[in-house]
Amino acid sequence: QFYPKFEAIRERVNLEFLIISSIKDELNIPLAIGYELTQGRKIKKLPKDAAVIWYKDFMKKGEIYTGSYIVKRKGNDPAVILYSGGTTGTTKGILLSNLNFNALAMQTMTAGDCIVEGHAMLSIMPVFHGFGLGVCIHTILCASCKCILVPKFNALSYAKLLKKKQPNYIAGVPTLFEALLRNPYMDKVNLSCLEGVFSGGDSLSIELKRKLDKFLKDHGAKVQVREGYGTTECVTASCLTPKDFYKEGSIGIPYPDTYYKIVKVGTTDEVPYNEEGEICLLGPSVMLGYCNNEKETKDTLKTHDDGYVWLHTGDLGKMDEDGFIYFCQRIKRMIITSGYNVYPSQIENIIDAHEAVSMSCVIGVKDPYKVQKVKAFVVLKAGYEQNEQTRQSILDHCKKNIAKYAMPYELEFRNDMPKTLVGKVAYRELEKEELEKQQA
Repeated sequence: QFYPKFEAIRERVNLEFLIISSIKDELNIPLAIGYELTQGRKIKKLPKDAAVIWYKDFMKKGEIYTGSYIVKRKGNDPAVILYSGGTTGTTKGILLSNLNFNALAMQTMTAGDCIVEGHAMLSIMPVFHGFGLGVCIHTILCASCKCILVPKFNALSYAKLLKKKQPNYIAGVPTLFEALLRNPYMDKVNLSCLEGVFSGGDSLSIELKRKLDKFLKDHGAKVQVREGYGTTECVTASCLTPKDFYKEGSIGIPYPDTYYKIVKVGTTDEVPYNEEGEICLLGPSVMLGYCNNEKETKDTLKTHDDGYVWLHTGDLGKMDEDGFIYFCQRIKRMIITSGYNVYPSQIENIIDAHEAVSMSCVIGVKDPYKVQKVKAFVVLKAGYEQNEQTRQSILDHCKKNIAKYAMPYELEFRNDMPKTLVGKVAYRELEKEELEKQQA
């Protein structure tokens, strides 16, 4: 079913053959027949001259090969090109090396302090994402653990896999965990098998962490969710909440051999503890650069006065005296209203704490007087109605906890939020919708 996508761009890529696989090749005979009768026949047949090699044939050719392996790879040789998520602008190809991935694996095993040989992870994160490929697959296999691949997330099927497979580790983005909390089937699932629960890829609100920790405890788990932070420019995570120590609102401490500093935005000047600035990091997982984009590479990888090349993440954050890092906001996502800086994630944390709210997203809307106004989108929990009474209750809650200049001027109910391919809330889509309304 993916071949037509390849055929559409074939003339623009330097590929001679595409290796493809079929689900039925991995099934026993009865299941393969059932699949072909129900789903398989819906898939268009490949043209006879298709430039493909079936995966099963590819593996057979490998088994009969007896020659020596000519290519020897070095640590800094390019290994993977991953693409940035595009939630804050144009996607970029990020060139990562063998060393980047192997360093990440060693660091994650050390910082995780719970990954044991022979254990299993239920891997739901997509392989085109650093979190999915770098942590959920590469790190797990490097640790001699089992990787249970889940090709597509569905809350019910994922819950059933948790019950059936009883994995030791799960990892996902906050929206995945939010979906699990809302799934009635999870009431039946014993989670005492879990030894590591990791959230990354997007901000985990304080309120969602509280809900998730309680949920895990109520279902027999002896662990709490641990939040990580990173960027695709360093494969994925480079910072993680310690196993037995949590500071509210913190994303943890840097990985071993990775260093963080907070600098004044637009400069390389380090700021004091607890002062906000741009998060910069230095370590063995930092990318080689952006593909065919020297300007972006120079703007992101900068040499500081200490002589080292630091990765400028484009994220606002701060560091306390104990070395714990606090993520505030993407610099480009910050809302400026009447001269004040407003951080959407802080407003979302407050809205999410309301008893009726399942999730929220806050954006800035253009305004001729204030430059931008704050607007909130809200998805309610099951059992709550989208009416004026609920809206007013949420706004009253906001008034008690939010400064007047940062108050949402409008609160819009939605049945769901638009998502990126990796499950982040696609706030750019909401901004686009609002802009189209203004221009209509």
